[in-house]
Amino acid sequence: MSGPREATGLSGAPGRAAGPPRPGEGDARGGARGWVIGVDSGGSGLRVALARAEDGGQVGDAIRAAPVRTGPGGIDAGHLLAHLLPAVRELLSRAGAGRAGRRPGEPGAVAAMAVGAAGMATLGDELRARLPEVLAAELGIRRLALAADAVTAYAGALGQRTGAVVAAGTGVIALGAELEPPPEAAPASGPAANAPVPGGRWRRADGWGHLLGDCGGGAWIGRAGLEAALRAHDGRRGGSPALLARLEAVFGPAAGLPALLYPRTDRAAVLGSFAPEVAACAGTDPVAAGILRDAARAIAETAAAACPPATGCPVAFTGGLLGLGPPLLEPLRAELSRLAPRARPVDAEGGPLDGALRIAGALAVGGLRLPVDGDLLDLRPRPPAL
Repeated sequence: MSGPREATGLSGAPGRAAGPPRPGEGDARGGARGWVIGVDSGGSGLRVALARAEDGGQVGDAIRAAPVRTGPGGIDAGHLLAHLLPAVRELLSRAGAGRAGRRPGEPGAVAAMAVGAAGMATLGDELRARLPEVLAAELGIRRLALAADAVTAYAGALGQRTGAVVAAGTGVIALGAELEPPPEAAPASGPAANAPVPGGRWRRADGWGHLLGDCGGGAWIGRAGLEAALRAHDGRRGGSPALLARLEAVFGPAAGLPALLYPRTDRAAVLGSFAPEVAACAGTDPVAAGILRDAARAIAETAAAACPPATGCPVAFTGGLLGLGPPLLEPLRAELSRLAPRARPVDAEGGPLDGALRIAGALAVGGLRLPVDGDLLDLRPRPPAL
């Protein structure tokens, strides 16, 4: 897991985040409950980490691999497994855990795994069909969580408590969770002892991509900035000569921008690359400052839609867009206070890989309380409620 670190987030409170243990803290024994595996699969690549089931303490560094392919059938399960299986064996070997594939409950066994993947809800059918059988046969894993990356980001940022997490980068998505209270008494032994207690519901807002949504995200800001630049180029109202100068410095002559942009398959990333230019101009250019105020309002609206109706609801913001700094963060704080007065901004405790390990650890000890809906979060074996 990511270690505690100095951070200043939207809450404005610097200091040590209340995160999980640093990699390598403590000893490398699996403990009585064995090991858990966390997996984070996204556009930047695949990461696999090992932790003790008893306390969630990560052992050693994560193993990284290339991004997993997506094909006509969705996320390519074979490609994922080709990286995942050797990575798990390597992690167990490093930790001195011995061979994989031990029986559940045997010392050194992998008690549970959580796989968080971008697109799991809509593109994860092949993963849901293939991973449980292969992981059981190859590694002896019987408890498996398959989650959207928004869910692992939520668990990493807030753990298992009611709240909302807004991931703001090139795009924007917010995920809130309303959790049911834990049962008054859990069985101490028997088949139900390690059974998850799914309950509550997820509240999703935006994340619809740069053509239909992702309002206030990096691509949205970059597109608005380029539009303002082209307005200045044409002599239309609402143009920004400052942004036109930045467009020409980054992309060349304004008239050539459509030919550079439209054929690209990574248009969202190209648009997002101009967001820092908008932020850099915001201190002296009212048009750029207005774009960031509008972005802040859009992000706050998304956060408010996902935030459960609870007084003091914690809301964590994650993602690279926060790096734009005060020109975005200051109006975002103000808009969040206006639109969601019940919300309480907090710093994220960790990231998606931390969340995958947290989910796996909770699944191993029968303490999983996040909503299990079969899409954003699915379990094998499935709980009776599903």
